[in-house]
Amino acid sequence: MEYDCGFTKDNNWFRYRVGAIIVENGCVLLAGNDKEDFFYSVGGGVHMNEKAEETVVREVFEETGVHYQIDRLAIIHENFWNGDGAYDTGLRCHEIALYFLMKSRGTQELQSNSYTRFKDKETMHWIPIEDLDKYRCYPSFLKDYLSTNRTGLEHIVTDERNG
Repeated sequence: MEYDCGFTKDNNWFRYRVGAIIVENGCVLLAGNDKEDFFYSVGGGVHMNEKAEETVVREVFEETGVHYQIDRLAIIHENFWNGDGAYDTGLRCHEIALYFLMKSRGTQELQSNSYTRFKDKETMHWIPIEDLDKYRCYPSFLKDYLSTNRTGLEHIVTDERNG
């Protein structure tokens, strides 16, 4: 059994995650499921002793059924929030996520058959970048990031804790 890099201590939960930014024909690929009222990036927890690059390739294949290749590491994201939704734990959450841009394949065709870590069926959604603000999506910086030409590595911090 593989174990994700993360831990819980007192009233706090930490997670190390990777996310994929997959863009085809002006749309970005996001995941969703029946239990949540938002979309989220394709990706997941880095396993112990697994390289981030290996994780993003594995997670993308697990969720899409397609072998995407990495273009480059684009974002280091520090994320803080209070647990809600699937993470309705009452814990203060802290996540470090590495976001990789994936190389375009020129098609939106997928062979998805994915489930969340909570055993909920995941669905993949191609959302036009220009329409991202019409949806509740995470990471929240995605539309701004994809609406401008970015070439370097960025460090983004979001803090959605109340109080």
